[in-house]
Amino acid sequence: MDILFKTVALIGKYKSPEIAEPLIRLGKFLEGRGIAVVQDRLTADNVSGSDFPALSLEEIGKTAGLAIVLGGDGTMLNIARTLAPFDVALVGVNQGRLGFLTDISIGSMLETIGAMLDGQFITENRMLIEASVWRGGEAVFDGLAFNDVVVHRGVSGSMIEFEVRINGLFVYTQRSDGLIVATPTGSTAYALSSGGPILHPGLAMIALVPVNPHTLSNRPIVIGGDSLIEIIMNRSADSRVHFDSHSHIELKEGDRVVVKRYEKMIRLLHPQGHNYFHTLREKLHWSESF
Repeated sequence: MDILFKTVALIGKYKSPEIAEPLIRLGKFLEGRGIAVVQDRLTADNVSGSDFPALSLEEIGKTAGLAIVLGGDGTMLNIARTLAPFDVALVGVNQGRLGFLTDISIGSMLETIGAMLDGQFITENRMLIEASVWRGGEAVFDGLAFNDVVVHRGVSGSMIEFEVRINGLFVYTQRSDGLIVATPTGSTAYALSSGGPILHPGLAMIALVPVNPHTLSNRPIVIGGDSLIEIIMNRSADSRVHFDSHSHIELKEGDRVVVKRYEKMIRLLHPQGHNYFHTLREKLHWSESF
């Protein structure tokens, strides 16, 4: 039988020593199937007893056809952003409760991944967004987000005020605690807790969700995935823009945050029979009796 993925990278949750045993067990299982196994350097530094070749994430992007992430959704978000420029498929193994992105349990890991290596998997392509901060005609910061780009007030407690334009057209001026620009993946994260809609991950759409708006008529809106969004800061206080709650930059009055769809997609692999609506029911406790 042909080997679908000749080189597989293993990436473990940062500073999580309990991931060592299943990661090594999985690596040896893959080697037993004739697959070359590598690990990222951060995993190698934090997982004792793992002697697979250690590569940087960029080297993994250029070398591996598949990356298996052992951890949780947060770990998967970080790895997905980094590997987004490369066409590397991603599989998520959750060490605790199953997540939206990491949907394979450690207990069934070998059996499930073995079947996937035999071609029994579902491929799902998901969009990312990229954003840049412009100040005085110059781009001072840029980054990628798998979940969301969030403009938010700082610790001062003051509302911020900003103007929103979509494809050059004025939409509104808003006073609020902030604005979430979410992908379909991010629609079940911060955007959901702020009253935003759930978007199926197969959609090419972006949700704009206000955070505690001054006027209740400011409601979430959903726009096409190829839209160009501009957020212009009129009153910034000590506001900042966050990328997946990972990196951020402080904003000043007059700054312009430009958000658009990233040119590449993330390719997630799920076990055969994967059902997104089942995941929603499990994670959001739908259909439970109280």
